[in-house]
Amino acid sequence: MLPVCCRLLSLHWLRLLPCAAGLLLIGCTIIQPTTQVPASAAAYQQHQASIANIKQFKLQGRIGVQTEDKGFSGSTHWQHDNAEDNIALFSPLGSQIASIKTTADGVELVTSDGKSFSAKDAETLTQQNLGWSLPMRGLADWVLGRPAAGSNASDTIWDSAGRLSKLKQDGWEIEYPEYTEVNGQQLPGKINLRNPRLYLKLVVEQWDIPPGEQTGQP
Repeated sequence: MLPVCCRLLSLHWLRLLPCAAGLLLIGCTIIQPTTQVPASAAAYQQHQASIANIKQFKLQGRIGVQTEDKGFSGSTHWQHDNAEDNIALFSPLGSQIASIKTTADGVELVTSDGKSFSAKDAETLTQQNLGWSLPMRGLADWVLGRPAAGSNASDTIWDSAGRLSKLKQDGWEIEYPEYTEVNGQQLPGKINLRNPRLYLKLVVEQWDIPPGEQTGQP
């Protein structure tokens, strides 16, 4: 049997073991983020550079919209370049319900019955004729997974691969829950957009990027 003094000393060290383990865990918690931040920031800059020169694309996907009193779900075909956007919206059964064309001169919307409407911006035109606002001013950048040019973004968050996870810009909160590989590039597969009046979800089923823009080449 150990002497009394040895037993007391052993009990003393046993009481200190949880504290020592706790200090080790705290040390890990503090050190870990500081080693990840620089690499993550560099990955973000590298990813943004890889998609910065994409000026045109085609996509096909599904779209869902929910407002306070109105909803829409269906599919969409979208062709974008520097000069114009052409977006077709289809019902769940596949019939076209509207086409939207934006140019430097304004926006034209044609309904399924052939009626044509025009305005200076797509947000106003779609709100008046569809009952919800399509944020065309920033959407061509957001859908590629990058902040829109011309205004400041806030609360920007990216993942360990440098891909945007979330940002806020122009009154919208944009989230990227899923990415997909397109000819070696990581592009969004799902995009969620929210503002106080509208929730919009876009699921991209097919991307088409011109070969010269697939790797961020000038």
